[in-house]
Amino acid sequence: MFQFRAKAAFVLAVVLSAGVSGGFAQTSSTSNPLAGRENNPYSKYGLGELWNPNTAELIGMGSITAAYYNPFQLNTDNPASFSFLQRTTAEGGAVGSTRTISGSGLSYTTGTFTPDYLQVGMPVGKKGGLSFGLRPFARAYYNLVDTINGTPIGSAQRAYNGSGSLSSVFIGGSFKILKNLSVGVEASYLFGNYFNNISLEPIDTMAINRAYISNFANYVRLYGVNWKVGLIYTQKLNDSDYTVSVGGTFSMSQNLTERLNTFQISNYYLSDTTINDTTYNPGEQRSRLKLPTKFTVGATIAKADLWTAGINFENTNWGQFASSPDTALTQNIAKSSYKFSMGGEYSPMPTKLHKHFARLTYRAGLYYGTDYLQINNSSLSTYGVTVGASIRFKPTHFSFVNLHTSFDLGRTGANTTGVVQQTYFRWTMGISFNDRWFIPRKYD
Repeated sequence: MFQFRAKAAFVLAVVLSAGVSGGFAQTSSTSNPLAGRENNPYSKYGLGELWNPNTAELIGMGSITAAYYNPFQLNTDNPASFSFLQRTTAEGGAVGSTRTISGSGLSYTTGTFTPDYLQVGMPVGKKGGLSFGLRPFARAYYNLVDTINGTPIGSAQRAYNGSGSLSSVFIGGSFKILKNLSVGVEASYLFGNYFNNISLEPIDTMAINRAYISNFANYVRLYGVNWKVGLIYTQKLNDSDYTVSVGGTFSMSQNLTERLNTFQISNYYLSDTTINDTTYNPGEQRSRLKLPTKFTVGATIAKADLWTAGINFENTNWGQFASSPDTALTQNIAKSSYKFSMGGEYSPMPTKLHKHFARLTYRAGLYYGTDYLQINNSSLSTYGVTVGASIRFKPTHFSFVNLHTSFDLGRTGANTTGVVQQTYFRWTMGISFNDRWFIPRKYD
């Protein structure tokens, strides 16, 4: 992993004031160069930053997943696409990203490079398909500091830091119940941990006033099963090479098991001795975290295997998101969020490109919507543009080997009073293998 150091600290009271009461004199944000993670102040809220679970190919097209299918490519966002697979496909990917956060005329940049997804899909008979794998769901990492005045202990420094993630292990299958209609279902097991800490330390110059430090920490463990259903309907236009498809998915509102441990600790420095006193720990609280319903709808049009273009719309009812033991998780959550995207791919058949090259594919897309967070009672807009490309090889031991890449340049929020702006750049890389597994040979 590599980490880009923060270029500058700047005032972020506008962000924290939405979630924490009290008067802030100055807030700065720093990046831990050893953490290998982006410092994202918005990930302080909810489940952190919701991660794009799609492959490099789909991200390059703006994530038009509702109606998209490909016989040699995985679309795990809609399980109905699995029955269109013609070869067993295994794919893994990694993502590198940078994030610039700006406000009040100042900015800082952090970045990271991490593994992303690992998944396998295969045809089952003539009408079915199966897929399974591991992918991210949400990630959080933040490190913020502010100073406050007028407390009983004088001027004090308050630090906010936290980290965590939620991942998904999934398995799904689909079947063509009609010649042109495929339905699918997917079960995923979500699991992860989150740690959030607030510390209060006096900053008076007298050593005796710096004796007490208070820490307030939450440790949350989440796990449970989530279900999704999907369908794709395809129709060839007369006897032409054009095919239109429509599709959609629906994720039901379901509960995850939530285990919360809360600690309040006071540290007292007496000469060379440090005394730690846990002033509050009610024990583990076990309850439920309710996830919201989500649906996607979309359509594509394709000409043979030359090009595909499509549109996509998704909506999530975040008003259903609820946690009884940890109210901090439901702070600054919008009532709903949406995303509209469009994109496509073009696959010219190169001639005499190279004897080992079989195919090149170019992709582009764009998207616009709102984030699931709201700051100062206002939704955060998010928008961006994507491009990508793939190259297919014909090696000796596999039918095909494909190298994929995509670039996503986007922005969340606005550089206005009460809100900070995030500009991000993500580079996703993937490699996939296509082969004829579990298919009996007709001739030896």
